[in-house]
Amino acid sequence: MRARGAGLHTLVGAYVMDAVSEADRTSFERHLLTCEQCREEVRGLREAAARLAEAAAVSPRPELREQTLQAAARIRQQPPLVVSQKRRFPVGRQWRHVSRSAGAGARPWLARVAVVAAVVLAVTATVFGLHLSSMQGRLSAAERRDTAIATVLGARDATTLTAKVTTGGMATVVMSHRKRALVFIASGLTRLPAAQAYELWLMSPTGETPVGMLPPARRGMSGPMVVDRLGPGEKLAMTVEPVAGAGQPTSAPVVLVALGS
Repeated sequence: MRARGAGLHTLVGAYVMDAVSEADRTSFERHLLTCEQCREEVRGLREAAARLAEAAAVSPRPELREQTLQAAARIRQQPPLVVSQKRRFPVGRQWRHVSRSAGAGARPWLARVAVVAAVVLAVTATVFGLHLSSMQGRLSAAERRDTAIATVLGARDATTLTAKVTTGGMATVVMSHRKRALVFIASGLTRLPAAQAYELWLMSPTGETPVGMLPPARRGMSGPMVVDRLGPGEKLAMTVEPVAGAGQPTSAPVVLVALGS
């Protein structure tokens, strides 16, 4: 499903049910920054979905696990297929057919195949397990990020702030004092040399705290980026720093947003 312009309003239900493409998710989350109506609908649908899930949830019987383990122990694996072979051996002037199991003569060969197969399966399982673990880690991180964004955008005290970037572009901040978090997104930022990147900071009377590097721009938009654990009286700043980041700002802020109390 792809939507543009006014069609973004129709993505509320699909977004809540996680049934949108990555491109539409990004577009819709940007749209939520400036659309109070959609934020209210997202919040209401999430609450309704949570109530429905709770009502439909079914807890398994306590004895189900033990029954499953007992059944697995009782069920035997099928034996390997044995192909009968016939060979002719001379007895006097006559030939006799002698049947024997293929496993007898082929046992060393089958053993070698079994060893190779076991090694292949072990390596495959290890690689697949590592890949699956890495993929689950990425999914979990994406889910945590999406949840954090939805929490801020859906907060009842969510406030939208905008500020011009001195080097070009516009910054938008949606923040919630109750959640002590904000979502930052920028548009039209000046493209930096490969060795530089934009870094966000929380600035307070006691000093500056780095909160992360702004992701590279896509289709002219950078972010969204979540900043949490906000303190009273802090300001959000963005500076141009080395691409690896800096422990302290090395340049003047190109945008500075007062977050209030």
